[in-house]
Amino acid sequence: MADLVMLDLPAGPDFVTALQRVWEQGDAAFPLDQRLPASERAMVTGILAPTAVIEADLTRRALSGGRPVESGDALALATSGTSGVPKGVILTHDAVQASSTATSTAIGVDPTSDRWLCCLPVAHVGGLSIITRALHTGTSLDVHPTFQAQAVTLAARAGATLVSLVTRALNQIDTTLWRRIVIGGAAPPPDRAANVLATWGMTETGSGCVYDGYPIANTELRTTAEGELEVRGPMLLRAYRTSERDTDPKSADGWLRTGDLATLDSRGRLFVEGRRGDVINTGAEKVWPDRVEQLITTHRGVADVAVVGRPDPEWGQRVVAVIVAADRASLPQLSELRDLVKSQLGTWHAPTSIEFVERLPRTAIGKLKRGELR
Repeated sequence: MADLVMLDLPAGPDFVTALQRVWEQGDAAFPLDQRLPASERAMVTGILAPTAVIEADLTRRALSGGRPVESGDALALATSGTSGVPKGVILTHDAVQASSTATSTAIGVDPTSDRWLCCLPVAHVGGLSIITRALHTGTSLDVHPTFQAQAVTLAARAGATLVSLVTRALNQIDTTLWRRIVIGGAAPPPDRAANVLATWGMTETGSGCVYDGYPIANTELRTTAEGELEVRGPMLLRAYRTSERDTDPKSADGWLRTGDLATLDSRGRLFVEGRRGDVINTGAEKVWPDRVEQLITTHRGVADVAVVGRPDPEWGQRVVAVIVAADRASLPQLSELRDLVKSQLGTWHAPTSIEFVERLPRTAIGKLKRGELR
């Protein structure tokens, strides 16, 4: 057995040092999200049940009431919790190594000349995997506490060549300064530059395991009869963790059900429609919100958008656009949005009403908390 050491530290060089020390001692690390209020910290800590903690002074202290992990475990991460209570995800050293190697190959990382910038939250797999990828491949690394557009630009001019961002950050930076930009966490823009790689992945897959529609090395994809995506490969989680026990969600032959509805074309390219529970059934037609959101986002009057289904006595559900306006003095009109959507999708995809809000609920990596809008 091994200890699970909570890293109660902000992102930065000290975080990387603490992670390395934990691994050198044969233990696993659990990075605690520094932005959580006290009640959320207590909940997540209760789920992950760490046995020790490292705080700002970098001193390791034992914690009472924790539970060890298995030998070979490397990381314990709390899922982003887009709905319900977050889960703990256990990744082994073998899984982290497999992900780091395959993703670095997919990105085309050259450890002799490239330099990673990590500016995503390190308590989430999107940010933490940048650090673990750099450590495993011997690639230079800068770690920022948060995303700041000016700091990202300065990092590129100082020699950083690779960065991972959420989609919404792309319009805040000069993308030409980077050799490769990896984006995830939300639907990628269809008109992205050639150096911007879109990924699909989950905490359970150790980071992105599909790049621009194609799986990384040693990763298999398939869909069920109902259209749900399943994935298999050496980078998958060992188990989910609660304070009482670990449970393995994979099938006996290693397949993990993802909860995403998707299709695979004849070349094996993946097209994700959205979360299984997000599909809107309006009349006899199905509407996947992501596709509609991508179109509505192109409207100049829309700063952010979520498309949801509202109960309707005649159609079952109606399509509603929940919008953050770019300018409250000049709101986008429903007729404009309907025409925009109908120009590229079936009429049934077009929203029947608009709801204006000040902001949309999103996770730290930009994923929409759609459940909070229903």
